[in-house]
Amino acid sequence: MNNTNLAIIAIVIVVPLVSFVVYASDSKIQQNTANSDLQVMTSFYPLYEFAQKVGQDKVDVILLVPMGVEPHDWEPTIQDVQRMQKADLIVINGLGFESWVGHLSEINFHGNIIDTSTGIKTDMIDSHEDSSNHSHTSGDPHIWLNPVLAKIQVQNIADAFSKHDPQNDKFYQLNAENYKNELDLLDTKIRNELSSCSRDFIAFHDAFSYFSQEYGLNQHTIIPSNNPHAEPTARTLEDVINTAKELDLKIIFTEETADPRTAEIISNAINGRVLVLSPIEIGDDGDYISRMTENLNNLKEALC
Repeated sequence: MNNTNLAIIAIVIVVPLVSFVVYASDSKIQQNTANSDLQVMTSFYPLYEFAQKVGQDKVDVILLVPMGVEPHDWEPTIQDVQRMQKADLIVINGLGFESWVGHLSEINFHGNIIDTSTGIKTDMIDSHEDSSNHSHTSGDPHIWLNPVLAKIQVQNIADAFSKHDPQNDKFYQLNAENYKNELDLLDTKIRNELSSCSRDFIAFHDAFSYFSQEYGLNQHTIIPSNNPHAEPTARTLEDVINTAKELDLKIIFTEETADPRTAEIISNAINGRVLVLSPIEIGDDGDYISRMTENLNNLKEALC
């Protein structure tokens, strides 16, 4: 039995995919601040930051999913729903990312839900190709990983704030424009610095479809789905290793909440290395732009 087969057996049988979940919540994010007009709850970290950038001191922004908790796994408790009932706005990503939203009507929830994916053409991606070279219809909800689409999300948040607090319309719109200018600079930086690099990379799960489409990259994945905690099959792992060898890839990407041993065993089979490519789904050190810049730097190391 060769080393590749041994690696596959080890990862499938011995190494389960686990989530390193940190349930400690950040009191600054979970607590309300005084003297604000709009009470806003955001479903997960990037939207929390976008809403803060737009609302600043005129909006009380609360993170619904606790810091460190993977939003794919989260379901609201009765207490969470009660908190949502008291909020002026619930800001979500949309595109099915918050699967729990569809169940709110069953408990007579009547809050204002702001879907930040409104106006984003998801048919921009017809399909993606995973490491088994099988084409799949993309159901990737990770629009925030494309700074161009993140600008639309920021604008949707600003418009919702303006609608519900019209006296501060100019304040929200100016803040949105200022932050969108920062996102423009990020977009330009990514576009310029990846323009002359290789195209293929192996991400942990199917999170970078919109990013790849924007910047002309080819995403391959260890987990060919949008669920970062799905377990790879032996066939999938063999295909990942073969794909990496065929494309001469020496870096395999993992994520903060994934078991790093999955990528490490694959990288060992190709004499490669493991780096992090973050979907920025949970709060961590740094802000959205700094963490996207870290992603860019790691992609450059892999591709340039």
